[in-house]
Amino acid sequence: MKNIHIPFLFSLILIGLTSACSSSDDDNDEGEAGTVETIQAVEAFPSLTFTSPVDFKQSPDASNRFFVAEQQGVIKVFDNAAGTSASSNFLDIRSKVTSSGELGLLGFAFHPDFATNGFFYVNYTRANPLQTVIARYKATTPTANTTDISSEMILLTYNQPFSNHNGGSMEFGKDGYLYIASGDGGGSGDPQNNSQNMKSYLGKILRIDVNATTKGNYGIPADNPFAGNANGSLEEIYAYGLRNPWKMSFDTGSDRFFVADVGQNVKEEINLITKGGNFGWKIKEGKDCYSPSSNCDATGLIEPVLDYGRSDGDVSITGGYVYRGETIKGLIGKYIYGDYVSGRIWALELDGNQVKSNALLMKFGGSISTFGQDSKGEVYFANYRAGKILKLAVQ
Repeated sequence: MKNIHIPFLFSLILIGLTSACSSSDDDNDEGEAGTVETIQAVEAFPSLTFTSPVDFKQSPDASNRFFVAEQQGVIKVFDNAAGTSASSNFLDIRSKVTSSGELGLLGFAFHPDFATNGFFYVNYTRANPLQTVIARYKATTPTANTTDISSEMILLTYNQPFSNHNGGSMEFGKDGYLYIASGDGGGSGDPQNNSQNMKSYLGKILRIDVNATTKGNYGIPADNPFAGNANGSLEEIYAYGLRNPWKMSFDTGSDRFFVADVGQNVKEEINLITKGGNFGWKIKEGKDCYSPSSNCDATGLIEPVLDYGRSDGDVSITGGYVYRGETIKGLIGKYIYGDYVSGRIWALELDGNQVKSNALLMKFGGSISTFGQDSKGEVYFANYRAGKILKLAVQ
């Protein structure tokens, strides 16, 4: 996510979801043939407004509650009903969180057994020194709308050399392990080469076992690619070579693991993450050489499944989810993602690792900071500036 100020214009240019031709590295406006359905964005909870929403999840229990993380350090909870008129503070750690620009409470994830243990995990930044903190909290009871603030247990911290590129997304995989997206630490062009440094937590996807204690308050999954290595590589690393992975998700209908990575100057990209994979930064930006700018050694690097240029104002990708709902048939199995700055939203269809179609759904007049998905597979997104949660629907 980038700290770019854009006025909010609540208007939608509705563009039909279309069947598409093949993808191009530089063109992110694919799909001009035959309208299938016309998609719009509607306010999911018209009476609710949030302050700088950056993450949005439904609890993995029968309560049907939704939770929205506000960047300053608050998680709001409310009932999943269009007529909901009030939310309350599930967690308030503003006193702990350093928040400005790309700093703050950036992500959270519920333990797979949240319904019985009440555990959830947060990713936030704090000062003196500037650090990322991965911590566990416990709801007062699993069904309560409040948290025991004294329950904080810090699992992991790592220093941030600059205030930007903190990543922040967290998700539990189907394997029960916690995945953490970490940016390269900021500055222009990864000046410390953190993303390719296996002794740095920065520029990585980390994976830890929150149910073990071999590393203090967590453990290392036995099949992590660097588990038990003898050369000093961090055992928490699952994948590397990322710049600022802003939102990641697991497809509930397949084994695909999507990460959207914000680019430097030229390209935004979408990656399918594999264990132990090197996704190129800062050797490459998207599919292009970056350092050096030409004739770079791409041996062993995994290219993104899609990258796109910035000629149309698309300069900060926001990763989303594979649509698995029932209300928009034409989106089923397609990865929904957007751009924070341009406000455009697309549906990417893959055939294996190849792009089959990449259809522009709409141009939204706000700043798309995060996507969310409910238990039925429907997809939502947040307007960062206006503080609204919107849902994709058929017009």
